[in-house]
Amino acid sequence: MQRNTKAHSISVVLPCLNEEETLQASIQKAFEGIKKTGLSGEVVIADNGSRDHSVEIAKKAGARIVEVKQRGYGAALMKGFEKAKGDILVMGDSDDTYDFREIPLLYAKFIEGYDLVSGNRLKGNIDPLAMPFIHRYIGVPVLTLILNLFFWTHIWDGHCGMRLLSRTAYEKLQLKSYGMEFASEMLMRASQEKLKMTEVPISYGQRHNKSYSKLNTFRDGFRHLLLIIKFALQ
Repeated sequence: MQRNTKAHSISVVLPCLNEEETLQASIQKAFEGIKKTGLSGEVVIADNGSRDHSVEIAKKAGARIVEVKQRGYGAALMKGFEKAKGDILVMGDSDDTYDFREIPLLYAKFIEGYDLVSGNRLKGNIDPLAMPFIHRYIGVPVLTLILNLFFWTHIWDGHCGMRLLSRTAYEKLQLKSYGMEFASEMLMRASQEKLKMTEVPISYGQRHNKSYSKLNTFRDGFRHLLLIIKFALQ
């Protein structure tokens, strides 16, 4: 069933921790992506205690700042979603690896009737240097496969950080994870709530040489796995 295309506004929520080198580009592309949908919207920077010039840069770029004291990827997104004004929520990263000008690709699926639309980096235009070998060919595929064995989600890039969902759908999920495992929890809870999910191929670029990843490969991968097992045993 097609949704009304005129009664919505978009909030793009980006967690941020010391991303002064890439934040302006991320915000600019987010505003361009919102404009391409034909909707009104905002960019919300959920700042997790940056000590560089990230907050100043974000304000100058036209974004709204939400200060998040609780550390963690999931904590920043949850607080950002809570304070966001839009009824359509888009999540991503502040490191300019996601091209938010592609938001209309996700929004088109939302209009088709999907509650949660995720990007798929592995099937899209991915820079050869954007993702370490162990993430691209082992970590992401294996953890996504395990997740889908227990919770069929129709999503095959389970760690993609660029997603769009309605506020109504988000509020049903009642998410609790403060760390990177927030991404897996979102999909498992969406499956439990029987939300309609799909994914679209998106672009994924190489990280700026002065930007550093907050992901710890083995620690965060293990936390994803433990959370999947915990949900499967409930």
